[in-house]
Amino acid sequence: MTRRASLAVAAAPPPPRLPHAPGSSAAMAAVASRESLSPAPQVDAGKYVRYTPEQVEALERVYNECPKPSSLRRQQLIRECPILRNIEPKQIKVWFQNRRCREKQRKEASRLQTVNRKLTAMNKLLMEENDRLQKQVSRLVYDNGSMRNQLHKPSAATTDTSCESVVTSGQHHQQQNPAVQRPPQRDANNPAGLLAIAEETLAEFMSKATGTAVNWVQMVGMKPGPDSIGIIAVSHNCSGVAARACGLVSLEPTKVAEILKDRASWYRDCRCVDTLHVIPTGNGGTIELIYMQTYAPTTLAEPRDFWTLRYTSGLDDGSLVICERSLTQSSGGPSGPNTPNFIRAEVLPSGYLIRPCEGGSMIHIVDHVDLDAWSVPEVLRPLYESPKILAQKMTVAAFRHIRQIALESSGEIPYGAGRQPAVFRTFSQRLSRGFNDAVNGFPDDGWSLLSNDGAEDITITVNSSPNKLVGSHISPAPFFSSIGGGILCAKASMLLQNVPPALLVRFLREHRSEWADPGVDAYSAASLRASPYAVPGLRAGGFMGSQVILPLAHTLEHEEFLEVIRLEGHGFSHDEVFLARDMFLLQLCSGVDENAPGACAQLVFAPIDESFADDAPLLPSGFRVIPLDAKTDVPSATRTLDLASALEVGSGGASRASNDASGACNTRSVLTIAFQFSFENHLRENVAAMARQYVRAVMASVQRVAMAIAPSRIGSQIETKHPPGSPEALTLARWISRSYRAHTGAEIRWSDSGGVDSPLTLLWKHSDAILCCSLKPAPMLTFANSAGLDILETTLINIQDMPLEAVLDDEGRKVLYLELPKIMQQGLAYLPGGVCKSTMGRQASYEQAVAWKVLGDDGVPHCLAFMLLNWTFI
Repeated sequence: MTRRASLAVAAAPPPPRLPHAPGSSAAMAAVASRESLSPAPQVDAGKYVRYTPEQVEALERVYNECPKPSSLRRQQLIRECPILRNIEPKQIKVWFQNRRCREKQRKEASRLQTVNRKLTAMNKLLMEENDRLQKQVSRLVYDNGSMRNQLHKPSAATTDTSCESVVTSGQHHQQQNPAVQRPPQRDANNPAGLLAIAEETLAEFMSKATGTAVNWVQMVGMKPGPDSIGIIAVSHNCSGVAARACGLVSLEPTKVAEILKDRASWYRDCRCVDTLHVIPTGNGGTIELIYMQTYAPTTLAEPRDFWTLRYTSGLDDGSLVICERSLTQSSGGPSGPNTPNFIRAEVLPSGYLIRPCEGGSMIHIVDHVDLDAWSVPEVLRPLYESPKILAQKMTVAAFRHIRQIALESSGEIPYGAGRQPAVFRTFSQRLSRGFNDAVNGFPDDGWSLLSNDGAEDITITVNSSPNKLVGSHISPAPFFSSIGGGILCAKASMLLQNVPPALLVRFLREHRSEWADPGVDAYSAASLRASPYAVPGLRAGGFMGSQVILPLAHTLEHEEFLEVIRLEGHGFSHDEVFLARDMFLLQLCSGVDENAPGACAQLVFAPIDESFADDAPLLPSGFRVIPLDAKTDVPSATRTLDLASALEVGSGGASRASNDASGACNTRSVLTIAFQFSFENHLRENVAAMARQYVRAVMASVQRVAMAIAPSRIGSQIETKHPPGSPEALTLARWISRSYRAHTGAEIRWSDSGGVDSPLTLLWKHSDAILCCSLKPAPMLTFANSAGLDILETTLINIQDMPLEAVLDDEGRKVLYLELPKIMQQGLAYLPGGVCKSTMGRQASYEQAVAWKVLGDDGVPHCLAFMLLNWTFI
């Protein structure tokens, strides 16, 4: 801000005398006239200036166009605006500075007011939660005292109800409260009977949302705050599984209710929701009879359906309540439709309490279901018995969706790639829905089972009605109608042991070259053109081009990413020029946060063209990993995608490996893979054979990666990282250091030794990249230390399939071939600096390279070692 002072006006100096000349009287008169009509004299630039309203209005107009005008623009403003001619340019500059400062203060004050409103509402919410917890503690203390008294009474032997009170405490609670007793069967055609069920559902829901009907336990990592999801809790020792959330959103209650009732827009497992009957009630509410179908999360389980009554009503305090429960024989009400291949699950009293507050709404969500876990194999029951999985899929998902829409409505989320955020949200929903359709393969969508090859590991289904799959408003690929064909899906599921789902999906996302086949990707991309490419054969070890991830959008808490993947094409022969074209994938990645309990990790992608339209057809494929057991807190900082911890041998590394193994034992997850391909009718069998072979190859690659990143296998990874016939890693490290000393007469200058005397540990932690390759006409990499894996952006699993030529540039290959005879004869050579290329397509430069021949214990050359000094990515 400028220094305020009293306005000081200096007297103008007298005008200079003009020399008298004939004919100059008219000029002197004009000068005198201008002096008499001139405005106030100039103001000292360092003094405070009081602007007139007209001057302020003129400056405001310029500020609205450009808040920070340049010096030339300010001078132009003075020339073009007569009322500002008596203001110095410096004062104009100061005015704009002050104006920007006031704008910043105004925005900050508005933000603080918003935060204050949120904190006030959150404080009220926490006080209510504290009261509820105090009631729960009092009830538990009372129940504990009653149990003690019953155990010490002599009559307990004859009329023992203590066990019943422990197991069926919820039933006793209902008997003590007659208002929540379930009525007998109601007449399906009697609205009064349905209203009685609705009022009973409302009372039970409110007792769960704000009372102590369920023993709630707060989820780890879910801390309340003005910018957080809210208070998230899960049930403990109750029938079925339940989750509860309460928080704040900056939307009106009616808008929140509209979003929550549109369950298909935010519940990714929802296949369809049909409202069969709508009955208005006398109190201004509505009763709806709803039939809903949900997807099965894996190919090993059956889908579920629900027949429910949903009641929407208002309370006296202005709150909105949407409660729901299943209609069964015990609850009364009409019976719903029965659909083959679906297992009827039950919604226990659940719903949403939406209370208006300053600046938005305060929401309570309760999801309580019984998913009939006994109908699935025992190993999969945690999918249906875990309240954490329910919380992530339904409760937290609903809150996140509402907050996302609130931010989009307020304009806080900018447009990405020139498209509205709702467009990207639709893309995410279509990818997820398409993958669920492929995993489930419902007959009413046109799917039918194809005969297998005798093995039951891969399931092949075909769909000859692709318009049902991509949607009626979206045109399928052009060649379907002209040639005739359909869609084929190869899918499988398998159990994983001690593999964190988030870590596995993140690895698959960042290292696509370790499991994908370029030819299959090219075939999938060809479905977007009128002339499909021939069915490819799988190429073991084929080198894939670079992968570039182009982000499009992400959710508020970065739990889900939508991105475009550009795959650089490489032709394998002159006949496959098509493969040299770049390919593009629309990819959805979610659940990569290792600290989110019960979160499902998913990677779904679909081929697209360079400029995909909003209604572009999508054929999703991908992976889904769901945890089956309670998450254990295994430190993730010691596990990296390049498997560095696997080489932490010695006493320290072994102890840490054993700790990780013990901490991660008995953790299981189920992996589901589904890949979709388009086909022409005359090539269906060929495409099916290719798809079956490809999915088996992908499963083998995923199993290899899973074995490598499993914490329990850290101690045994060294044996699995080298092909048969090669020495152990410890022996190889000793050979490398001994050969270097023999050829140079000096030791390798180890860095970051930290007092560790293990040669393998010293080699692994060396700051320079050390690579080893085989002594063959076409050298293949066999080993790399941590810096070497970093510069190549790969892992020890994939490095053995990498030729040395793929790493060096043209100049580097020429130098190596010229110096190779010298290396074999003298054992050592110093190579000039150059550039190498990683598996991700990035280039890295190094100042100098040292190459030496590594000799075994018998003096026979074993491999070549390279040390790239002072490398850095370009």
